[in-house]
Amino acid sequence: MTEDAYPTEPAADPGEPAVPAADPVEEEAEEKEWWDDPRMPWKSKPGRQDIACWTAFALTGVYALVMLPLRPVIFAASPYVLAGITGSRTAVVTIGALTAVGGGHWWPVGLVLATLAIMKFDWIYFWAGKLWGRGLIEIIAGRSARSARRAAKAEALADKYGPVAVLATYILPLPSPVIYAAVGSAGMRWRTFLVLDGISAFGTRVLFMFLGYQIGKPAVRVVKVIADYSWYLSLAIIVGMILVWAWGRWRSRGRQEGDRDG
Repeated sequence: MTEDAYPTEPAADPGEPAVPAADPVEEEAEEKEWWDDPRMPWKSKPGRQDIACWTAFALTGVYALVMLPLRPVIFAASPYVLAGITGSRTAVVTIGALTAVGGGHWWPVGLVLATLAIMKFDWIYFWAGKLWGRGLIEIIAGRSARSARRAAKAEALADKYGPVAVLATYILPLPSPVIYAAVGSAGMRWRTFLVLDGISAFGTRVLFMFLGYQIGKPAVRVVKVIADYSWYLSLAIIVGMILVWAWGRWRSRGRQEGDRDG
């Protein structure tokens, strides 16, 4: 595009050449702040709380990726360690089964550790809901139409039933981050949320440990098989993660090339 395509400012003196006016598109791009991005949950300039909460939210994703291939190895080393790190059902059921066959004398410790571990990130989503409301829910839902529908149903459940929805996240296959963010956005108090979350976490860990205790020896045999093949499971998970990443890169590159050709 030539300079003649833009409007010109009148010259101060008839003998001086006219100066092209600034391109409004370029001015808007220059004035746009780093935080002014529709992909971010906030609608205005973020403060310290926004930055701190967003950093914590991002770290939960990093933690999930790191722990994914490590779970089988940690589980094989000690179900108590896995319970203390993740609070997973598998670890709690295993502790219950070991107790049934006389090998789980520290089950109260495992129960407490699992309770704290399973709820360790819940407060972040609740906090984010208080800060950003629906902005976080839209990020969690992502671009998938199916995820968006699930998030919308979970949000409606949280808005209508509140405390019951928090309890239900430990029993039903609900997107718990959406529930926690929704009840935070709706104005639930911190104390109420933490008490409900703690009761739900503890109650379900007791239930799973009792289930493992009832199963007993069969569960221990399954655990032994998993432990024997834990390294192979971890390697398979790592390979799967690499393949998914490579597939995503290949599809992204294909779309970019198609856009250029179009």
